[in-house]
Amino acid sequence: MFGQRHVRPGPMVEAWLVEAMERYNEESLARREAYAAQVHLPGPVLQDLVWWALQALPDEILVGLDVDGGREHRPEVEDAFAGESHRDNLFAGQGFVISEAAVVNRGDSYSVHHLPEDWTDDLFRSDRGSRGGRFTHWLHTHPNAPAVPSGADADAAQETLGVDMILGLRFSPEGPLPWFDDVDGTRRTLAAPEQPRRFGRRGPPVLGVAPSGHRIHEIQLIAFHRTGLGVNVVLVDDEGWPYGWPHA
Repeated sequence: MFGQRHVRPGPMVEAWLVEAMERYNEESLARREAYAAQVHLPGPVLQDLVWWALQALPDEILVGLDVDGGREHRPEVEDAFAGESHRDNLFAGQGFVISEAAVVNRGDSYSVHHLPEDWTDDLFRSDRGSRGGRFTHWLHTHPNAPAVPSGADADAAQETLGVDMILGLRFSPEGPLPWFDDVDGTRRTLAAPEQPRRFGRRGPPVLGVAPSGHRIHEIQLIAFHRTGLGVNVVLVDDEGWPYGWPHA
């Protein structure tokens, strides 16, 4: 897991995830007035994040995200997803597509935010606070729990120059992590469409199946600025177009 990296995402994304991202983007567009800014995340990177999160169970993982300084958001997409409260220059990397993801730590809900003291990789420096990284954005996972920030999440975000993101996953078999839902907060979800309950079917609808064998019932994804402002996530393909966007 450590050092696992995704650079220059390619086009291979599971069909069920593409459909879920299309639904997610529809909601991102409809709710654009609720956000002060936006961040564009490629679908292949999201897919890798989900796979890595399931490989690391029962731990959470902390992932560093970098942007491509030569790849700006498409202007027409930026304009479409910008609400009246849009703010420029809110965070580092704003306006550029995320290009790289790397797992840098794993652990429980507290320790995942802190890098090991003996970490010696030159990519991580002590002058960047407890996370010690060079990355623009950070993401961590909530296994079988909603993507809602905790107090530790809010504290860690104070050292982020870009935005913080949370990836919540609902999956089965649950193992030692039964679904925990007793949390208040705004949620953004990639879930399977509601289906008529069939005789003998148990549990929530299945969104897709991971290479690990886990059945994925729901993916939640949010982004926020250290000031507490919400940041709209737009899921884009390798050319920067949102999944579901009508383009030639």
